[in-house]
Amino acid sequence: MSSRVGLRFFQNSRAAFRNAYGSFRRPGGQGFRFQSSDAAAAEQQSTFQRLWNSPVGVKTVHFWAPVMKWALVIAGISDLSRPAEKLSLTQNGALMATGAIWTRWCMIITPKNYLLAAVNFFLGIVGVVQVTRIVQYRRSLDGSTTEAVKDLEKEVIDDAKAVAATAEAAVKKSA
Repeated sequence: MSSRVGLRFFQNSRAAFRNAYGSFRRPGGQGFRFQSSDAAAAEQQSTFQRLWNSPVGVKTVHFWAPVMKWALVIAGISDLSRPAEKLSLTQNGALMATGAIWTRWCMIITPKNYLLAAVNFFLGIVGVVQVTRIVQYRRSLDGSTTEAVKDLEKEVIDDAKAVAATAEAAVKKSA
């Protein structure tokens, strides 16, 4: 009997939600909050209104996330003036990988987010430039390119093992 009461409560709350917020609709269907119901009304909107009502417009996270992520690009560009010995290979490698992965992802998702793709592309470029600077600096210290590459490889592997060990410990602790 209690399961029936729970089911009835769920059905009633779903109906109340539909009455308050409208029915559930597919993104392409009529009534989707970002699309106009007829094309003539969309043509009469000003540029600001189209930007405001766009699926990647000013009132969505699709706009504000890339805007905030430009801070990472600016920080990476400001690091170009720092000496290469003070830069972190792990951090800049992560920025490079993040930029590459998310640039690709922005072209796969719907709606395509070109603003996010642009910020991630530049984040990847900054990461590549910084990693190149770090590698060149370390090669110049050792004088031998093969030894520098082996040391760099060992450092990256050690960092990866440390991250994996930390993740395993966190998983075991939470389980």
